[in-house]
Amino acid sequence: MTSIQHNLQQVRQRISAAAQRCGRDPQEITLLAVSKTKPASAVEEAAAAGQLAFGENYVQEGVEKIQALAAHPSLQWHFIGPLQSNKSRLVAEHFAWCHTVDRLRIAQRLNDQRPAAAPPLNVLIQVNISDENSKSGIMLEALPELAQAVAALPRLRLRGLMAIPAPESDYQRQLAVCQQMAAAFASLKLHYPDVDTLSLGMSDDMEAAIAAGSTMVRIGTAIFGARDYAQQPQQ
Repeated sequence: MTSIQHNLQQVRQRISAAAQRCGRDPQEITLLAVSKTKPASAVEEAAAAGQLAFGENYVQEGVEKIQALAAHPSLQWHFIGPLQSNKSRLVAEHFAWCHTVDRLRIAQRLNDQRPAAAPPLNVLIQVNISDENSKSGIMLEALPELAQAVAALPRLRLRGLMAIPAPESDYQRQLAVCQQMAAAFASLKLHYPDVDTLSLGMSDDMEAAIAAGSTMVRIGTAIFGARDYAQQPQQ
């Protein structure tokens, strides 16, 4: 067993244990392996261990990996980084998901640039749940208006919400923030039938996110090891 296979097994066990503690089916929770700064060979290794969903933070790096691994059509690629307008076409053309829609202009560009032959781009609206100046995302009060506009775009499919809560070591405080997101997600589901995804939880707050109702956790270092930021590409 390789280290990536072993790490994936450990992460899956952690997800399963967290789900069982709060009475949820582990199958309800998708593991998104965050492969930023890692080579295509590491993605192949994870894929050989049954991992199919991968998250990339940097547009150009992600596109290069998608192209390098084009012989593996079962891989599902999620863009999870901040999206600049001048890079929206690459996301629209190459990725299956975009987690970081936080303004109508970006949504419109993704819609207009999504190839007609491709299925609609799955999108999540990013919420700045901790109100951090350094983070992308909208405030919760702006969500209904943006959701309505995004849901009306024909080449996009609104699937739910994403958030990156501020780092917090106390479990109960983690849980409180995650529950705010879960309440917003539940409200959104009442209005939009395609909404089924709450992308919430990383290595340090995964248990709280799962307890609150997250359906997708984004895990990188625990699978692939420390990131090589010396080789970090441009977006």
